[in-house]
Amino acid sequence: MKVLVTGGAGFIGSNFVRWIAEHRPSWQVAVIDNLSYAGNFENIASCVGEGGVRFVEGDICDRGIVNKLLAGGSFDYLFHFAAESHVDRSILGAAPFVQTNVVGTEVLLTAARANGVGRFIHVSTDEVYGSLGETGSFTEESPLMPSSPYSASKAGSDLLALAFAHTYGQDIIVTRCTNNYGPYQFPEKFIPLFVTNALEEKELPLYGDGLNVRSWIHVTDHCRAVAMIAEGGRSGTVYNIGGGLEFEKPNREVAELILSHLGKDTSLIRYVTDRLGHDRRYSVDAARLRHELGWSPLVAFERGIVDTISWFQENRQWWERIKSGAYRDFYRQNYGSRG
Repeated sequence: MKVLVTGGAGFIGSNFVRWIAEHRPSWQVAVIDNLSYAGNFENIASCVGEGGVRFVEGDICDRGIVNKLLAGGSFDYLFHFAAESHVDRSILGAAPFVQTNVVGTEVLLTAARANGVGRFIHVSTDEVYGSLGETGSFTEESPLMPSSPYSASKAGSDLLALAFAHTYGQDIIVTRCTNNYGPYQFPEKFIPLFVTNALEEKELPLYGDGLNVRSWIHVTDHCRAVAMIAEGGRSGTVYNIGGGLEFEKPNREVAELILSHLGKDTSLIRYVTDRLGHDRRYSVDAARLRHELGWSPLVAFERGIVDTISWFQENRQWWERIKSGAYRDFYRQNYGSRG
């Protein structure tokens, strides 16, 4: 089985590459990543070369690079993880999100069609559905009502993927997952930001009243779901990926749990002006995935968050190198003038 992973040096993509190495060792893997601010070759270095993974540094928006890679690949699966994914950055500037998430996806879809890729797995997000009230969950048939430039760009890419499946008969599946957490997550995202700030005795900037609710899934559970969908899912179908109501947590509760585990006082929490267009709650119904493919999450949030905190404690050098670079400028711009 020959597979291509886009964005394979990012958080979820790199975890997927390592998951393949452990659980599908016979797969031949190629990775393309442009190593932008959130892409880190260190995340997959142990898998590249003698580890069996071929790495190509390149932009998915570059038709020449993408066509050359796919023409020489005869890929059975293309797993499309590459995306601009941070909501706050999309609010500061939408153009990179439209370019990578929409244009980049079109480039890949077109090249996949021209070069006979077997199955295209388009990895998306529950944020395309928009915000929910206190009850209910989104199904795959729920209307798309994105609230941010990020989620709008992902919704656009979802629709492109499904349109290519319908118009050209390409074998394409769309997945929409809830919030991921785990090792190697870029430390501007909520959980790694709060863990690393607490380890440095810095304030934890919590938006609004801290009661926005997110459904959390450990990245390894997401990786397993994506692999199962690739192997057994129905072409032209959307699959939600999420653990259900017991995995939903208010942001304030997660912040307090992190501080409690690290023995830090809640006085480190600093409430800041709420994000523009901040969605109140996300929740997806993953019954289709459970019933058709037998997937369910294996990592309880209470265990996964402790394991994740421990990983950041044990890999301090990894995130300190990141936080000492370009991340600082973004952090000051986004959080420095709030509250």
